Amino acid sequence: MKPPLEKVLVANRGEIAVRVIRGCHELGIRTVAIYSEADRAALHVRNAGEAYCVGPAPSSESYLRGDVVIEVALKAGATAIHPGYGFLSENAAFAQMVMDAGLIWIGPPPSAIEAMGSKTGARQRMVAAGVPVVPGTTHPIETEGDAERIAGEIGYPVMLKAAAGGGGKGIRKVERAEDFPAAWRAARSEAARSFKDDAVYLEKFVADPKHVEIQVLADAHGHTVHLFERDCSVQRRNQKVVEETPCPVLSDATRLAMANVAVQAAHAVGYVGAGTCEFLYSQASGEFYFLEMNTRLQVEHPITEMVTGIDLVRAQLRIAGGEPLWFRQEDVKQVGHAIECRVYAEDPANNFAPAPGRISGLREPGGPWVRVDSGVYAGYEVPIHYDPMVAKLVCWGADREEAISRSIRALREYRVRGIRTSIPFFEAILRDPDFQAGNYSTGFLSPERMERLTEACHNDRIATIAAAIAKYEADTRPARVNNTAAAENPWKRAGRPHGTTWRVV
Repeated sequence: MKPPLEKVLVANRGEIAVRVIRGCHELGIRTVAIYSEADRAALHVRNAGEAYCVGPAPSSESYLRGDVVIEVALKAGATAIHPGYGFLSENAAFAQMVMDAGLIWIGPPPSAIEAMGSKTGARQRMVAAGVPVVPGTTHPIETEGDAERIAGEIGYPVMLKAAAGGGGKGIRKVERAEDFPAAWRAARSEAARSFKDDAVYLEKFVADPKHVEIQVLADAHGHTVHLFERDCSVQRRNQKVVEETPCPVLSDATRLAMANVAVQAAHAVGYVGAGTCEFLYSQASGEFYFLEMNTRLQVEHPITEMVTGIDLVRAQLRIAGGEPLWFRQEDVKQVGHAIECRVYAEDPANNFAPAPGRISGLREPGGPWVRVDSGVYAGYEVPIHYDPMVAKLVCWGADREEAISRSIRALREYRVRGIRTSIPFFEAILRDPDFQAGNYSTGFLSPERMERLTEACHNDRIATIAAAIAKYEADTRPARVNNTAAAENPWKRAGRPHGTTWRVV
């Protein structure tokens, strides 16, 4: 029997494109990759059945050209498009264009994307559906004067947020009234740059919350289930960097209540496919509030797969092919604990500066229940044009303690040569006593803690250099003892020209 989807174009790049291509191949589905000129040698291009260039390096001229993507899909004889995450994945107009072209859209209906795409529109819908939301406005605020007045009524501190946004863009925390004008201008400016829409809205700031999200799956036959929660509270500049499941502080009753609300929210917009409802959870009061719904696959989806045994990409493909859900809510169980670390081509010891370049050597960790979702290989040139995440390390344990210790072990094994990465930063996080105790919130990576954690990254680099020097000294000691002339110029003795530089990464 032929698979429901015969040929899928993956409208993305990097590790998520590789992930989707693998899911397709497991179901016997042929694949088409797209790439920019900067990604000609990328791993997802190598893994796909065929690949087509869609433009120059800037994403606005390649991966975001929906018209070109559809043109390529039709040219290649693809029957469906999977958008991954980012780029066009939450673009309702693009989803409609795909369907109008006679292709299958592997995602929720355009109406659901549109309903949840505007954060204020989503808040309005959730209020109407009886879903608890953070106190604040349900419409974009027109003027700075109105915004200041409403902020005063809500009470400081408040959060300014881009109405069309996501990914931590266009967000500013305002502590005091005198800080409001500058924060207003900054939030609107960033929103305009990121989303071509400068509309913002206000929310009450919830002190020391957990950022908890619920994974949902829905078919086109009216069935919706949840796959429990993920704790995404470890964030740097409003971007998630480490995620885990289960959340270490949720009670069973709160977990169930939050999951039921997520299913209710999905039903409210006629959702189909994989999606995620995000919540703020107040550890002080035990209350939780709906934030937004991500109408796509999440970066952190692997930890849910690890504890439930449900392949979310495979599920997306089967649902898009018209299948009803093949399991019931009572069949979904959480088993063990999983942690994900997002590996970035960044230098933690240099204020997380981007670190593109050629990967001269790569050794990924292995062993029981260790998974690496990667978009790179030894010899690959990491481009500067895109998000710096190059891989995700995911580890499972029978309990949280085991998951942490396995993650630390895997991070110690992980070797990337030629570029700097965030790997030592993650080891510092996982060794932090507050993280190990589960005692953390979205404010976990405070400036003070960041200073301590990045200092550990400096120390890690110093230790590596010291080890290299010690090895050199040990290797050359006999020659230094027996050959005075060589000892005066050890570089000549070692067969290296004077002035040779060793780079330790």
